Amino acid sequence: MRIAVASDHGGFKLKQEVLEYLRSRGIAVQDCGTFSEDSVDYPDVVLPVAEAVAGGEYDRAILLCGTGIGVSMVANKVPGVRAAVCSDTFSARHSRAHNDANVLTLGERIVGPGLAREIVAVWLETGFEGGRHARRVDKITAVEEKYGARRS
Repeated sequence: MRIAVASDHGGFKLKQEVLEYLRSRGIAVQDCGTFSEDSVDYPDVVLPVAEAVAGGEYDRAILLCGTGIGVSMVANKVPGVRAAVCSDTFSARHSRAHNDANVLTLGERIVGPGLAREIVAVWLETGFEGGRHARRVDKITAVEEKYGARRS
């Protein structure tokens, strides 16, 4: 599995924790920035990662900011991306099982390092259930196609 991880300045410290956790599990990850706590505009960091997920360069991504909301909003503008803001393991599990989320977003001001590791673990280990949920994900794709060209 190819995973990209990125954050703005508000998620930088938690991003470092997530990267360390993923690497400790032997998961190859790409750190896509930002590389310091200097202020950056999260759309500038998120958009290239979301486009890379939609284009198949990465299977999934984990994006972080202060709340997880801003990075989620940007990522979800890219057709083919299904980003889920999660601050608990229940949401993380269901974002994968029911929504086939390919991007996880976390908020450094909301989620501590220990909980972030648990959320990431559940999110990575949970598969998409398909079935009735596939029909719903297909409807999300139809909305993307209606309102903007789908990226191939």
